[in-house]
Formats: sequence, structure tokens, C-alpha cells
Amino acid sequence: MFEFFIAKKYLRTKNKLNFISIISILSTLGITIGVAALIIVISVFNGFGDLAKKMLIESQPHMRIINKSEQANIEINNIEDLLKNNKMVSAYSPYLQGKIVITNNSTFQILDIKGLQRVQSDSLWGIESKLLSGSLDFTNNPKTPQALLSLATAMKLSARIGDTLTATSLRSIENMITNFLVIPNTQQFIISGIYQTANKSNEAFILYTSLTAAKRILGTSDISGFEVKLRNYETAETVKKNIESKIDTKLFSVETWYDMNKEFYNVLLLERWGAFILLLLIISVATFNILGSLTMSVIEKRRDIGILRSMGASKNSILKIFMFEGILIGIIGTVLGFIIGIAICYLQMEFKLYPLDPTKYIIDAIPIKLQVSDLVIIPIVSMLLSFFASLYPAKRAVKLNVIDTIKYE
Repeated sequence: MFEFFIAKKYLRTKNKLNFISIISILSTLGITIGVAALIIVISVFNGFGDLAKKMLIESQPHMRIINKSEQANIEINNIEDLLKNNKMVSAYSPYLQGKIVITNNSTFQILDIKGLQRVQSDSLWGIESKLLSGSLDFTNNPKTPQALLSLATAMKLSARIGDTLTATSLRSIENMITNFLVIPNTQQFIISGIYQTANKSNEAFILYTSLTAAKRILGTSDISGFEVKLRNYETAETVKKNIESKIDTKLFSVETWYDMNKEFYNVLLLERWGAFILLLLIISVATFNILGSLTMSVIEKRRDIGILRSMGASKNSILKIFMFEGILIGIIGTVLGFIIGIAICYLQMEFKLYPLDPTKYIIDAIPIKLQVSDLVIIPIVSMLLSFFASLYPAKRAVKLNVIDTIKYE
């Protein structure tokens, strides 16, 4: 194919660099930097997103079925049978959650109390693996039940394992304010363990105890719903649709791990697309340089174009020559950027070129995750931009008048 051969000849640097050659080199470097930066930045976003997802899934159920009204408690047995017969469900547990005020001497803290069934609580969310000290003991002591407290809350309340804390239901405090004859519902808890999770936003505000103790302090015999663990959390949406088709959605609502953190994931997605578009501008500027260099190359090669046309080269051949020249610049820049981006990501994953202080962060290095879809889309977008940037100069070369280009030769 002589068109490709001539395009390579035009692209090669001559004995001395001219203005057009410099622009072509800058175009190649721009595409290289843009592709490499895109791969690295998107991989970092993927790494942080994957890390955040793992943190949230570790500290939250894969799915939650929530009672929307008191009437829903009549159908609790049906929900339990539905979960028991679903093969995608690994484990489930009824839970009760509400607000309490917990005090130790003169210090107090507003917390969420969550009551779980002791039989399944550890197998559900791995609370035992998060314990810093103590044990997961929800012994149903009728007088003083035991509970787990987060490290942050324990430090604020100056509480240690074995200490007895006093809890008061917020609902009973509200009732006492409106009715002076009502005595607030209080309960003492013995701290049996102190835990810490990677999810800093939630772990500091939950006190875990038995379901029986939670019912007692909140003054109810009902439950808030069921927390569900799936065999594969990616199937959460499928299981949700299956359950919703068999229950009364006026009485129950079903939330997946994604629904519980939808705003957070939307922010991550927005930041990822924002970074993609901004870095794509680097490639766009580089491809704009391709347009400029090829346009000037067409002007410089007017004589060559005229000679080729007079020798029998078709308009399509002239079009291909300049298209190939621009596409070659795009290919070289894309391949170099792809290799550099992959290499830097690999070095970061293996040797942690950019470490983080583990005393300040929960990780020791910037996380990287390469996704096949990104490694396919980025080069394709880069090549498409190079193709469209080459199209206008190539069409301009075709429109040159053969007689005018060679009449003075």
C-alpha cells in the first residue's frame, strides 16, 4: 500500500527539524501524556471506589428489609420464610434500631442502639473481627445486659471494658417532656467489648447489644426489620426485585447496599466522570495540534500532491496518505501513553511508589485498580479523536487543483 509508505515518509524527521515536525512531535507527546494520565487517574479513582465499597460492605448488610408501619410486624413470619427459602441468601437476622442517650458520670453521648440475635450476629457482619478488646457477649442478663461500644465513643465517655453505663431512650425523654407523670425508660449496660471499623462515619455512633435488651430499652416488642447477607453481594439488585414481587411494598421497603449509600456512590461516579472529561481535554488539545500540523503539511506538500495526481494517484489515495499520517501520530502517542500508564500503575501496586502514612490513613499507599473496560475505552477515544482531527486536512488535500500545484514546476 503506497499511501501508507508515503505517510510514513512524511512523518519521519528530516535532517533538520522544521516547524511542522515540531508540532507533530508535540502532538504525539500530548496524546502520550493525556492517555497515560487518564489511565493512572481513572485507576486511582477505581482503587478508592473499590476500597470504599469494601469498607461499607464490611460494616453494613448486603440488604435490609425495613418495616414501614406497625402493621408490618404481622407479616414478619412470612418475610422470614421468604428469606429462609431464598438460595441467594447466606444469612439473615431480625434487628431493632433506635436512638438512646448513654451516660458515664457527667459525660453523655447520643447513639444508635442496634439489637441483633446473638446466634447469627457474628456470622452476619463479622463483628468479632472488629473487636479491639473484650468479647462479643450478649448474655441476656435481665438486670444488666452486655453491649459493644466503639473505640471513639469509649474514649469520649472514658469507658473501659467492664464499666457500667446508663442508657435512656430518646423517645421516653420526649414523652417525659410532654407528660411530667411519665418516668423515662432507663437501662444499664455492661461494656463487654470495644470495637473499631474502617467506616469512621458510622462506627462511632452504634452500640450493639442483644435483640431482647434493645426491645427493653426502646420499650417495644416489635423489630425494625431484617438485615440480610447474600452469598454474592453483586446479586443484591436481583434478590431485591425477587423479594419485592412477593411482599406488600406498602408495609416493607427493601434496600440494597447500593441504596444505603447511593449519594456516596453518585459523588464517586461524578468525580470519576469529571476527571475523565478534564483529562480528555489534554488529548483533545493534542489532536487539535494534529489538525494544525497536517493542514500546514498539506500546504507544504502541494507540489508532491500535484505530482502524485499527475502520475495517476486517485483522490482517495491522497486522502489516505494524510489520514494515515494523522492516525500514525495518534497510534504512536496512544501506545506510548498506554504503556507508560500501565507501567506506573503496576509499579504503584507492586512497590508503592506513593506511600501514605498508615497512622493517619487506613491504607499505606494510594490504591490502584485497573479495569479492562477503561483500558479499552481510553485508547479507542484517543484514536477516534486522532481520526477526526486528520479528516479535515486530508479532505483539503483532495480539493487542491492539480494544474495550480504543478504549473510552475
